[in-house]
Amino acid sequence: MFRFVIRRVLFGVLVLWLVATTVFLLFFAGPADTVARRLAGPRAPQEVVNQIKDSLGLDRPLITQYFDFLGNLLHGDLGISFNSATPVSTLIGQSLPGTIWLVFGAAVLWMIGGIAGGVLSATRPRSVRDRVTTVLVLAGISMPTFVLGMLMIYLALSVFPWSGLRPGPYVSPLIDFKAFLQVMIMPWICLAVVQAAVYVRLTRGSMLDTLGEDYIRTARAKGASERRVTYKHGLRAALTPVITQFGVDIGTLLGGVVVTESVFGLQGLGQLMIRSVRDGDLPVIIGAAIVAAAFIVVANIVVDVAYSFLDPRVRLS
Repeated sequence: MFRFVIRRVLFGVLVLWLVATTVFLLFFAGPADTVARRLAGPRAPQEVVNQIKDSLGLDRPLITQYFDFLGNLLHGDLGISFNSATPVSTLIGQSLPGTIWLVFGAAVLWMIGGIAGGVLSATRPRSVRDRVTTVLVLAGISMPTFVLGMLMIYLALSVFPWSGLRPGPYVSPLIDFKAFLQVMIMPWICLAVVQAAVYVRLTRGSMLDTLGEDYIRTARAKGASERRVTYKHGLRAALTPVITQFGVDIGTLLGGVVVTESVFGLQGLGQLMIRSVRDGDLPVIIGAAIVAAAFIVVANIVVDVAYSFLDPRVRLS
């Protein structure tokens, strides 16, 4: 197990290095004036462009700039936003808590709802319950996130104003827990509904395959109760593809839940990336891209390790 984790961590470091190298070449390879103009933005005056070129040493050899870029990354220095003159790490640190709370709060809801719905559907295939679940799943998958979000905002503000639920920027639970819940509940439900539909289908398909395995029939032949067969033997093994999808989704969504944050005005990492792209703030775009890649790498390492605990047939070596 230890050697496997070390190998996966080293592989993750390799992936991050490739991402960082690709980002560097994409944005910094080229004439110094062109790179400086790209970093400063199309509307920046020439004086700002010259200042950026001098401060970053863009006239130096590309290989020297590359190693300085990697060295800064290793020290957590993601550069300076030329639009706000604020360190990129500070901007990301201010935006990240809202995204983290949104993703993990919604993840709890969609995992509970998705797995429960998938198991209930798989244990009675082609029944009325299964068909109703299928209809709900198709409705959830087909519903655009922004439409569902706007509908929830309308209901909260017009039909149920007494609920106190409202869209707005993220509020830390350590500062005002009530306001935190009022702001976060609707985004949690909106994101969870869309994601849970995928997990119901995935869990149902995996459960149907697992319940047809030989070891499941053996457990039933030995007199194990149907509940024990379903939840201890079947569900545990069937969760492997579900956890795979969960790791990918968590890593991707932590990189920015763009639509949900935009609809509810949470001012998270996704909103920061949208503003940066709109304003041409390349240092922030570069930093956000590397942070998003790091989330995906870490999430996949955790998923790989979780396999051995969920499915006894999996052996990590």
